[in-house]
Amino acid sequence: MKSKILILTVYLFLIIGCSPSKSELFKETDSFVESLQTTYESYGMLGGTEHIKTTSDGLYTITPIGRLINIKIQKVVENGEYEELKQNLKDHYEGNSKVNEVYICQAGTIMIDCRN
Repeated sequence: MKSKILILTVYLFLIIGCSPSKSELFKETDSFVESLQTTYESYGMLGGTEHIKTTSDGLYTITPIGRLINIKIQKVVENGEYEELKQNLKDHYEGNSKVNEVYICQAGTIMIDCRN
C-alpha cells in the first residue's frame, strides 16, 4: 500500500512539475516527429523558415532541419538547464521508434534525431 502511495505521489509531482511551456514544446516536437513519418521525407538542409515554431511564451524555438529537430532555449541559461531539457525529451521519446537519439549538439542546442 505504501509503495502505491509513493508511486502515485511521484507521478503527481511529475505532472505538476511539467510546465505548460514544456507541454507545448512536447506537442510541437511530437508534431514534427510525426510529420517526418507522414508528410515530409525531410525538411531540407536549411529547414525553411515557414516551419520554425516558437512556444507561446517565447521560451523555446523549434526548427526542423533535414530529419533533425533543433530546440533552442531563448534565454540565457546554465548548461544544466539544457541537460535537464535533454533528459526530459529523452524520457518523452523513450520507446518511440521514430526517434533515434536526443542529444546536445556543439552549437549548444538540443537535437532530436529522426534519421532513418
